[in-house]
Parts: sequence; structure tokens; C-alpha cells
Amino acid sequence: MGGIVTKSITLLPREGNPPPRIVETPSGMLNSIGLANIGVDKYIKEKIPLYSTIGTQIIMNIAGSTMDEYSDIVKKVESISSDIVGYEVNISCPNVKKGGMEFGVNCELTQKLTEKLKSITDRPLIVKLSPNVTDIAAIAQSAEEGGADAISAINTVVGMSIDLQTRKSNVSTKFSGLSGPAIRPIGIASVYRVFQSVNIPVIGIGGITNSKDVIEYMLAGALAVQIGTTNFRNPGIAVSIIDDLVSYSEQNNYNTLTDLVGAVL
Repeated sequence: MGGIVTKSITLLPREGNPPPRIVETPSGMLNSIGLANIGVDKYIKEKIPLYSTIGTQIIMNIAGSTMDEYSDIVKKVESISSDIVGYEVNISCPNVKKGGMEFGVNCELTQKLTEKLKSITDRPLIVKLSPNVTDIAAIAQSAEEGGADAISAINTVVGMSIDLQTRKSNVSTKFSGLSGPAIRPIGIASVYRVFQSVNIPVIGIGGITNSKDVIEYMLAGALAVQIGTTNFRNPGIAVSIIDDLVSYSEQNNYNTLTDLVGAVL
């Protein structure tokens, strides 16, 4: 396994949105967690020391509502010795009022934020993009121009679920983020568009449940993938998928699976 990406860490602790925050949907899940986390100071004190025992690479996902919040998080982590190998910059959270989306829908702000963070750290910077935009390729290009080392796509798709009896949303916020197999075709199309528009690696996210899904993402242009929602059903799914990918490459005489990246006809 290449690594683990943390949930989003913000400058200050966040309780997140009130419950209910998760509801199951056909082939997916709606969540409105609201970036609940312990904040960067407690994260540095309590979580980072544990990473040396995990045995794989750790990428820290960061979120903020201003450029200074993002940069202050990175400065705090850079000021200590840690096993963090890179940062994933969340500019695409759909279920908080200020969760980075103001950056994720604006090419100029995406570039400026990326430039600012790259001036602080030499660690790889992955910019995580939203599907809830007019032109995801343009946002990806702006991140690349700002110095991003990779693009990850996609974050959740904005959705809504209503209780027929109460006529209220099934989560505490009216809108929430849809994940799971239902969004996989959107994720694959987004990865393809991004891959065609940038010259940096693309990480595919959205609805992966098995090795076939991984291969489909790779054919669209993903050099790596992330798995999220399926872990709720099977926490060991990543290991199983890796084993299946090894078998697939052996059966099809591939020296390396990277030969599949962007190979869609």
C-alpha cells in the first residue's frame, strides 16, 4: 500500500456539523461531517508521533477558510520533525460554509494558494479537486501552474436526501456530500479530463470497491487511487485489491501496471 491520507485537519479544532451526519443511499452514502477534527496543535502532539509505527507513508490532508489558515497549518507541521511525507490540500469540501470551496471553484485563488504553500514546504503538495465545478480541468491547470506536485480527484458530489414523513433533510444540513459507487463514473470522467490537461500525476478517487474499478481509473489516467467509503463495509479492502492487482498483472504479462495509465482508446 502506497500510503494513507488523513481526514482533513484544520488550524483550530472543529466539532463539525450536528447529527445526523451520515445517511445511506442507493450505491452510496451522503455525509455532512463538517470537517470535524482535533485541530493541528493536538494533531501534532497526539497523532503524528504514532505514524512511525504504522509502516506506510502518511499524507496529511489540510483544510481552511483563508490562505493564512492553510499556510499556518503547514508552518506548524514544518516546524517539527515528523513522518508526514506530503500534504493533500482540500479545496473542495461541499458541506461546510467555509471549507475551501471558495478556492476550489476559482482558478486564480487555486493557483495563489498553491504557490503560497509551495513557498513554505518542500514536501509534495497534492491539490484535491471538486466535481462541483464548471471546468475541473481548468482548476487542475491552475493548481499545476501554482506548483502542485499532483492532483487528486474527486471529492464528494453535492447531494440531498429528504425524509418523506418529516419533509426535512435526512442529515442536519440540507446538502451533503455523496460518495460510494454511485459517483464512480463521475470520478472516472473527471480523472480523464484532468489527465488530458496537466503534466503531473493524477490520483483517482470515487466509488472504488474492487481491482476492476482501480484498473478503470488507471486507464482514464490515474497513477494512484484512494479508497474511502468502501472501508466502512470492509476495512481490509485495500489489501485485497492490491493482491488482486498483482494477480491481474501476472495473468496479463504486465511488467508494471503503470503501462495502463491513460491507455484508454
